[in-house]
Amino acid sequence: MNIIYEPKFVNSFNNIWDYISLDSKIRANQFQIELKEKIENLVHMPYKFRKSFYFDNEEIRDMIFKGYVIPYKINKANNEIIIIGIKKYQEGL
Repeated sequence: MNIIYEPKFVNSFNNIWDYISLDSKIRANQFQIELKEKIENLVHMPYKFRKSFYFDNEEIRDMIFKGYVIPYKINKANNEIIIIGIKKYQEGL
């Protein structure tokens, strides 16, 4: 499966990275590495995480990572996992 990053995810992630890097660039980079690894592992078990609270669709799942929710859509027809966004837990998407 291919992983596709929506522009909304990229923009939100960059803002989060910038915020973390104000405290420590090392921690911001570690956050990025760990998140990328977790996203890349979705190709092995795309249904590993719960059905999304934010969307009424079985193909959209919520990955939880260090207090953030990363909703993603499984598109079997195109063999893709689409990373929709990233938000602090319980913030609106």
